[in-house]
Amino acid sequence: MRDVAIVGFAQSKHLAADTHRNEVEILMPVVAEAIERSGVDRKSIGFTCSGSCDYLIGAPFSFVQALDAVGAWPPIQESHVEMDAAWALYEAWVRLQHGDLDSALVYGFGKTSMGDVTEIMTLQLDPYYLAPLWPDTVSLAALQARAYLEASGKSERDTAEVAARSSRDAASNRNAVRSGDKSADDVLAESPVVSPLRPSDCPPVTDGAAAVILAAGDLVPRLTDRPVWIRGIAHNVEPHSIGTRDLAQSRSTRAAAEKAGVSTGKIDVAEVHAQYSHEELILSDALGLTNGVTMNPSGGALGANPVMATGLIRVGEAASRIASDGASRAVAHAAQGPCLQQNLVCVLEG
Repeated sequence: MRDVAIVGFAQSKHLAADTHRNEVEILMPVVAEAIERSGVDRKSIGFTCSGSCDYLIGAPFSFVQALDAVGAWPPIQESHVEMDAAWALYEAWVRLQHGDLDSALVYGFGKTSMGDVTEIMTLQLDPYYLAPLWPDTVSLAALQARAYLEASGKSERDTAEVAARSSRDAASNRNAVRSGDKSADDVLAESPVVSPLRPSDCPPVTDGAAAVILAAGDLVPRLTDRPVWIRGIAHNVEPHSIGTRDLAQSRSTRAAAEKAGVSTGKIDVAEVHAQYSHEELILSDALGLTNGVTMNPSGGALGANPVMATGLIRVGEAASRIASDGASRAVAHAAQGPCLQQNLVCVLEG
């Protein structure tokens, strides 16, 4: 396989409601910053791929308008996934394997403040049996949380510890929407949204965007002497119907982790796409992470959750820990769909 490196990453200053800017206005400075950090000439970028969701915006083919933030003239090679932009990164990685291009721009964006995202995402569900019941995402997550707690022997204090740590870690992240000096007792004192989930166990409404620049071949050493290499990447999926799978574990994450090679070396840092506190525990088990791994030092999705960019941000944050903070090997994870339906795992090395 051709070696591909992350050479640039940027994200917006996430807001609970970015009322003064549209998606293009949010994206434009983020894309420009990622390109500037990478050192790649904008006109030489060989492939562009994005991730977003038309349902969030309420308009078909909304990603076409977002191309105004990139510049699509002269004509560019461009693609789009109606998924979190981590899957756009996967497509770009595959495209660079062809060998005729050496660079790619990947970006994702989402304005979740424009509607009730917990109900909008119900449209992802099976259209015949589950969607007509219109269960919101928090209720489905609570169903999974209860299944996990009963199967694992863990308690609500264990999930509260995750939520409290994420809140404290997010305090040092300037891009976080929600942070604070919370303890597990503080979280447990909150009134449940849907039992056993409390407000701190759930992600904040977030508007934001992120972009990553990939490079391959002889271009990499010309850009940086500290590239962050993608050593393994894979994704897998659970059955569509949540009633046909074991919600207490994530088999698809375990399968993707095995294919990506997570277990072939020591992991220093993990950035996992856990929108709810119990998901971090499920994902830690599936990825085979030990107590020595630093989990979600950025605060994760509990600190900021710009839907359709959150998974890509996990990749960028993990890469940043290698590029700037001295970590040697990291794993990034992205999820899409109800109850961790689709999962992508990416192994990064300095």
